[in-house]
Amino acid sequence: MIGLGYPCENLSLKASTNHTLRLASLEEARVRDKVAQNLEDLERILHWNHRQGFRLFRLGQHLIPFASHPRFPYDWERAHKEELSRLGKLARTLGQRLSLHPGQYTNPGSPDPKVVERSLAELRYSARLLSLLGAEDGVVVVHLGGSYGNPRRALARFVENLRGEGEVLRYLALENDERLWRVEDVLLAAEALGVRVVVDTLHHHLNPGRLSLREALTLAFSTWKGTPKVHLSSQDPHRRPGAHAFQVREEDWERLLHALPGPAHVMVEAKGKERGLPLGAQAFLLREAPGPNPATNPS
Repeated sequence: MIGLGYPCENLSLKASTNHTLRLASLEEARVRDKVAQNLEDLERILHWNHRQGFRLFRLGQHLIPFASHPRFPYDWERAHKEELSRLGKLARTLGQRLSLHPGQYTNPGSPDPKVVERSLAELRYSARLLSLLGAEDGVVVVHLGGSYGNPRRALARFVENLRGEGEVLRYLALENDERLWRVEDVLLAAEALGVRVVVDTLHHHLNPGRLSLREALTLAFSTWKGTPKVHLSSQDPHRRPGAHAFQVREEDWERLLHALPGPAHVMVEAKGKERGLPLGAQAFLLREAPGPNPATNPS
């Protein structure tokens, strides 16, 4: 069984869970306004996804803009706990698995203590958000970050700085990248921390190491107790290696299908969001869609 999802926003609905503001404008009224927009759009997206057959959705990292910043102006957990709990229950009712993917500046393996401090704060926010949503199967996906000229040392720092972060480790999954960290490297860190591994197919194609895609997926899937997650994307031919195309190519979808060792949740990382699925995946989605349910919600 395969479940499909996409990240952060829905182009069909013109809805986003990533409405944000500038740090210079970090005032309570403005932040609350952005949070309200994000949560309202999240509810619309959840209903739409259910009707269309999507089974997972990645929340925008700015669902609560700058929540991990020391200048954040109010107690966001207390203020939004009730609404997050309601939306989390809705996601479960509609069969929607939620996740987060903190950005490139989240780097717990950095040699700079300030970067580590900010990174841990962002990861704690991400994990806390999933906890408040009641997302038992939620996932926080991160890359290993830089190697700083000494990959072994960077990997050791990454592991050491995350030890004891119980709530973070509960949700954490580590992802390979297109330049520095192969799936086999990520597996070492994941084993040391007792967390899961997400294979990104495009990154693996560009930086495969010694593993075939089938081998990489098989090893990564063994780190999961629940349904494993996979990232699928295609290379944008006009941009740097690793840049995502608007739509996933059919051959990349077929390559993943042939390599999968078992059931999976596939996050389609295309610039086209819900419109970025190849034809084969669209046909699969149609079989999964339950159709409209007027008892839940209109768009």
